[in-house]
Amino acid sequence: MVSLREYKGFFVICVLVVVLILVVYVFTLFWPRYEEYFFELGLLGRNRKAEDYYLGNTSSVDVGSELVWYVYLHNHMGSSQDVSVRVKLLNSSMQAPDDRGHVPSPYPFVFEVPVSLSIDETKLVPFVWGVSEAEFLNDSVAVRGLVINDMPVVVDASALSGSRFRLVFELWVLDRSSGEYRFFWVSKSESYSASIYMWFNVTSLSLPD
Repeated sequence: MVSLREYKGFFVICVLVVVLILVVYVFTLFWPRYEEYFFELGLLGRNRKAEDYYLGNTSSVDVGSELVWYVYLHNHMGSSQDVSVRVKLLNSSMQAPDDRGHVPSPYPFVFEVPVSLSIDETKLVPFVWGVSEAEFLNDSVAVRGLVINDMPVVVDASALSGSRFRLVFELWVLDRSSGEYRFFWVSKSESYSASIYMWFNVTSLSLPD
């Protein structure tokens, strides 16, 4: 015959198993399920919307003016991630990044924004910038300096008069096994890359007489 003590022990084990099953079930209901792993990279204007990037109705940037943007990042990779947004100043003829080929722009970045993201975390990173120095020649414009988040940045990019510059934002992801940042991430054995850019013209600040 089964003793009362053995029966109580068996009952307690059954209760614990049932509780464990219920806990796992509830946990799976609320834990995010990922069909794909990805990052979101975006750029918002001064009102934290996809508008109002420039001070006027054109994409002209006066030397000495200040623009307020926000870099939008979201981590849907199922684990915490360390990323770096690398910013490059290009003219219209300089090679842009190729997201499909996972090839970044070959030019050095002028500014870097390292960001740590927890699971499903979204961050808006302020990007306050302006052209601090430019040379206007007869048929070209040369940008010599930027100010980004109160930091002076020396640059050297030229464009023909009437041509545009662009700020390129590339998403680089830390590979923890190698300790290096890569211009791609992997989801279901496929590689993906992300970059965005904004065009602008450089103009001299018109001062009142």
